[in-house]
Amino acid sequence: MSSWKKASKATQKTHRERHQPESRKHLGILEKRKDYIARAKDYHEKQATLTLLRRRALNRNPDEFHFHMINSKVEKGVHREKEKSQEHTSDQIKLMKTQDLKYVSYKRNCEARKIEKLQSQLHMIDAANEIKNNHVFFIEDLDEVKTFNVAEKLNTHPALLGRRTNRLKVDSLKKLKMPTINDSTLVKIEQQKHMAYKELQKRVNRERELTIVHQKLELQQALQDKKVVKPKVIKQATKDSAPIYKWKYQRKR
Repeated sequence: MSSWKKASKATQKTHRERHQPESRKHLGILEKRKDYIARAKDYHEKQATLTLLRRRALNRNPDEFHFHMINSKVEKGVHREKEKSQEHTSDQIKLMKTQDLKYVSYKRNCEARKIEKLQSQLHMIDAANEIKNNHVFFIEDLDEVKTFNVAEKLNTHPALLGRRTNRLKVDSLKKLKMPTINDSTLVKIEQQKHMAYKELQKRVNRERELTIVHQKLELQQALQDKKVVKPKVIKQATKDSAPIYKWKYQRKR
């Protein structure tokens, strides 16, 4: 029993490392064993890295080719990487990281329906007003030439004579409660039409961006299938197009 008491750790004195003496306090904290182990481990790792790099430098073949040789260049004594074309824009990266394929497909369909609705309202026929042509009227009586009124002949308002398209009749203007048209009214109509075309252009650009993101997400999902053989890259992705891959033909059961 006495030998067990001597071997028991409960009665043994806990070993503690000494602190920094007062006379050496100006030298800083006294290094403990755990600090020495961490410092020695870091020192040996650095020495092993230097030895490995020295061995690689001695065994290096000066005629060996590496792709980094053609992907970098030296400018004014500084080694710089060559600029690569960006595969994704910042908006595309944000959308691909925060949203999934179903959400992008849903927003793309919404934009396509809105574009179709706007295109049905805007017929893109304003270019006809810029084409120079002649409108010939045939009059039998020469006296009628002096009193000939083009607005009355076309049954429209005089302010609309310069328009070859969307030239409303007088009856239509009365139904719209617009019997009189002045310059301010025409300017307001042109502004509304310009804003409609501007909105259509924005939605077309947004639908194109969503289409690109949708295609990229579909390819990423297809590449995650481990059962399919890794495809061959035909064309890398760009900001304006998705990458092109060529899959190996596999017979389906």
